[in-house]
Amino acid sequence: MTTTSATAGADVHSPAERKARNASLDRARTFLTLVVLLHHSVIPYTHFGHTDPTSWIGFDMIVLANDSFFMAMFFFLSGLFVWPGLGRKAPLAFVRDRLLRLGLPFAIASTTLIPIAYYALALQQTPDLSFPAFWWKTVTVGPWPSGPIWFVWVLLAFDLIAVVLYQISPTLLVPINRISRLGFSQPQQFWIFFAVVTGIAYIPLLIHYGVNRWFEFGPFSVQASRVLLYAAYFFIGAGVGSTSLYAGVLSADGRLPKSRWIWLAVTLIPYALMWCMIYIKHEILNNPPVQPWWYHLFYGTFFVLFSASILFTILAFFLNSKSPGPNLLDRMQGESYGMFLVHYPIVLWIQYFLFDRDLPAIAKAAIAFVATVILSWAATAALRKIPGAKRVL
Repeated sequence: MTTTSATAGADVHSPAERKARNASLDRARTFLTLVVLLHHSVIPYTHFGHTDPTSWIGFDMIVLANDSFFMAMFFFLSGLFVWPGLGRKAPLAFVRDRLLRLGLPFAIASTTLIPIAYYALALQQTPDLSFPAFWWKTVTVGPWPSGPIWFVWVLLAFDLIAVVLYQISPTLLVPINRISRLGFSQPQQFWIFFAVVTGIAYIPLLIHYGVNRWFEFGPFSVQASRVLLYAAYFFIGAGVGSTSLYAGVLSADGRLPKSRWIWLAVTLIPYALMWCMIYIKHEILNNPPVQPWWYHLFYGTFFVLFSASILFTILAFFLNSKSPGPNLLDRMQGESYGMFLVHYPIVLWIQYFLFDRDLPAIAKAAIAFVATVILSWAATAALRKIPGAKRVL
């Protein structure tokens, strides 16, 4: 077992190559964090379902794109280093670290930051509502929404499943890595594999549950139609990183970064087709509360094609980047996880104070985004100065 574990986590590339690769992936992860902040900054100002008096259709285009890929991509990036981590650490040590890094922040944020965030929304409906009354009702009666931190507990669950699978066989995901190696010179082959697997994981649940159903138990929630989609992204990522991350589809010397503009063009096709389906839903089907199965089949197909394509596109551009750093993403990287955790109450309260301001939607969104980035970055930097906090944040 020990020999196999070491082999499963082995890396035959030089430290310089590993450093360059890690910088690319770290920048991609930090970029995604900023995308999350942007997403939540513009949602109130979208056309379909805006909660602010102002809106701009361009924000609908941003929200549709973001919602169709960014959380799945987070799971993929999170899975890349799971198998090598399991090869380096004993199972209990790995679980302890994950509980500290994921479980503790989720417990704290779900009982403090998230109620503070949603209190801003509650005040718009009930201006005289006190926070203690709102908090007590949230944690005792519900609903107890988790906001964006649902990702944290789901990631912890996937990590725990990975521990069990690794104990069954450290080489369980090696076949995925072999397909990734083929992607070094032919990334389209890995893209086809990616799209087929994620389509099988997503489309049947989408047809069965639709887009609005969530599994919920207290603050533990996850979108019903996307449970297996996120699992597929996570474990495909784990397979890519299981033996030779730097020799496969994510190699900076491979074909993927060299064909980045082609991938960008490919990405626009399913994105446009998703908008066609949205047009059909609103203008032809008259926006029924429950869409027919064929609608979910077509929309789900375009969804998984777009999600896989934009993942390839973003990684291709970051892998191609020759910037030695440190750039803004590098400087922000240490605080990116904390920014993800703390930003939600910040952005919702900024939007609360902007609600009655006579400003265009673009101005409100810009203020919300810039202020949220600055304040969440500063808050995380301050929290990380607490002794021991860097082990969590």
